[in-house]
Amino acid sequence: MSKVSVIMGIYNCETSLSKSIDSIFNQTYTDWEFIICDDGSTDNSYFIAKEYEQRFPDKFRVIKNYNNLGLAASLNNCIKVAQGKYIARMDGDDISMPTRLEKQVEFLTEHPDYDMVGCSIYIFDDNKLWGERTLKEYPTKEDFLWTSPFCHASILYNSDSLRKAGLYHCEKITLRCEDYDLFMRMYALGMKGYNMQQPLYKVYEGQDAYQRRKYRYRIDEMKVRYRGFKNLGLMPKGFLYVMKPLIVGLLPSSFLIKVRRTKKLEEQ
Repeated sequence: MSKVSVIMGIYNCETSLSKSIDSIFNQTYTDWEFIICDDGSTDNSYFIAKEYEQRFPDKFRVIKNYNNLGLAASLNNCIKVAQGKYIARMDGDDISMPTRLEKQVEFLTEHPDYDMVGCSIYIFDDNKLWGERTLKEYPTKEDFLWTSPFCHASILYNSDSLRKAGLYHCEKITLRCEDYDLFMRMYALGMKGYNMQQPLYKVYEGQDAYQRRKYRYRIDEMKVRYRGFKNLGLMPKGFLYVMKPLIVGLLPSSFLIKVRRTKKLEEQ
């Protein structure tokens, strides 16, 4: 049994998938299994994943949704077959730094009162690393008011805690914020998470990052916020924050990109 099950839902990410998978092979921590669920890709993503499974059958398992079911359902399918004590998230266009798993496993092993651990992140696009985001070290319930205080793809869960929380909810309103919903449910159950301050994960964030979310998804996020804040005991003071997605959705994507790119890295 592997101590860490790395789970990844993929959809049409053929150009970046191999680099993402290889970043797990490059980990200093080696006691892992990799479970990938293809969510009905129309490019070669599934076949790339299957090649890894054929080459490394003891390390890889690839499953497939023949219809596009969304990230939450894909991750749940991975979790159902995961055998690790810990479950690590990974996205098909991101990169894990070499010591990521080692440091996160060490933290949860030494701090069994924590249910998940994330980290600060580097941000890159097709050209270069362009930013760094430091996340709050000890997130509290109140930190969910503005946004999720965790980077979803950087998270390492205690698998028992994740299952106790009921995994990801596959609802219409959680289609673009399944992580936000899950984290708030975990905190409502008395669980807690930690963010390592060292950047251990690189997140791909291209120019179209703020052009993909349609306004209806912002309405859905408003509903997720209302439900989550209510369960966390953050209402009525959280009402104004419930409305945040609707306000942000009216702002031009060019303005949002400019606001987010506040911490520049030197060109590599």
